[in-house]
Amino acid sequence: MEEKLCFVVMGFGKKTDLASGNTFDLDKTYQNIIKPIVSECGYKCVRADEVQDTGLIDRSMYALILWADLVIADISTLNPNAIYELGVRHAVKPSSTIIIKAESTSKIPFDIDHTRVFSYKHLGEDVGVDEANRMKKLLKEKILNIAKGSVKDSPVYEYLHTLQEPHMDIEEYKDIVGALAEKNDCIFALVESAKLLMKEENFSEAIKYWKKALEKNPAEPYYIQQLALCTYKQKVSKEEQEMYLNDALRILERLTDSNDPETFGLKGAIYKRLSRINNDNIGYLNRAIEYYEKGYMISYDFYTGENLAFCFDKKSTLLNDGEDEKIYCRIQAKKIREQLYKILSSKMELEDITNIPNVKWMSATFSICCYALGKQEEGRKYEKLFKDMAEQWEKDTYNFQKEELKQLINIEVD
Repeated sequence: MEEKLCFVVMGFGKKTDLASGNTFDLDKTYQNIIKPIVSECGYKCVRADEVQDTGLIDRSMYALILWADLVIADISTLNPNAIYELGVRHAVKPSSTIIIKAESTSKIPFDIDHTRVFSYKHLGEDVGVDEANRMKKLLKEKILNIAKGSVKDSPVYEYLHTLQEPHMDIEEYKDIVGALAEKNDCIFALVESAKLLMKEENFSEAIKYWKKALEKNPAEPYYIQQLALCTYKQKVSKEEQEMYLNDALRILERLTDSNDPETFGLKGAIYKRLSRINNDNIGYLNRAIEYYEKGYMISYDFYTGENLAFCFDKKSTLLNDGEDEKIYCRIQAKKIREQLYKILSSKMELEDITNIPNVKWMSATFSICCYALGKQEEGRKYEKLFKDMAEQWEKDTYNFQKEELKQLINIEVD
């Protein structure tokens, strides 16, 4: 029996819905929901980023959109490529298209709003087990129903009754897709290898994989961001640090038109490091504040917020004159942390805290935030929670940040 093909149209990596500020790890949706149930239903699953051939007109992508027995489109964050590819599918196929999205995605465009869309709860860093199981059951029912008949799900064919479905020569299709079948996981394998190396702090080796992934898809922001991150995170001598930091900035220049908070956060981190290794250069620190502030205003990410507050505190100690500006910096730092405290405390008070995405680093940030606001007891509580989950290198990173804060704003920290 010939294996059926499912083509998955969606973003990948961590993507932010700019309207709502929510960030989703779409790889988790693909790995925990879509791919397992599609395979269980007897389809070969191929995601858009796994297509080898790239270019202005990607023959493989369009061939898959046209010929796939099933297309699943995840429009969470309203990714422009996913929306466009969904439109192409609706134009060339009257049926066998499923649309899904994260429940907290901002209002979807009118042209899609009247089409059936299946929603799921995305926790940000991951998709909960119960929710993944619920969504897999729903998708399985839908896929099996699609296999039984050809009910129109394309609004194009629903409203234009005499429209004829286009066809491509079967031999051309086999030529394009045949080779792809043997190596469609290539990019995903590259990305997963890079992520594992990053967890091991082997950034130099991870760079090689991100570069290979970029060769396959040169314009993908996520790959560019990760390449920049690994570039400046490499363990090099003090003399080489500035060179690698500037290399990372040059990599991010490919994203000059981006409003992605992840890009802003990376630039903030780079300029913060440049300031530190250049004897607390205030010019670099101002650039760090500029980018952290842009990123924080979009997503209110706790990690970006604490870094922004820290940079304001740091700046207040570097100003030689201008008492008003010093006071302004200290007030801004306190205001940000009070906001972070309000956001994080509501999350940390949940009965089962272990189900909170990224709870380890959230606990670390919340602890630092509490110490800075003079809430020592809460600071100690969440420091213990963090350290109970952390590896030794993570504890070392936290202790360095805590000591730095202690010296910076003269607070009582155990």
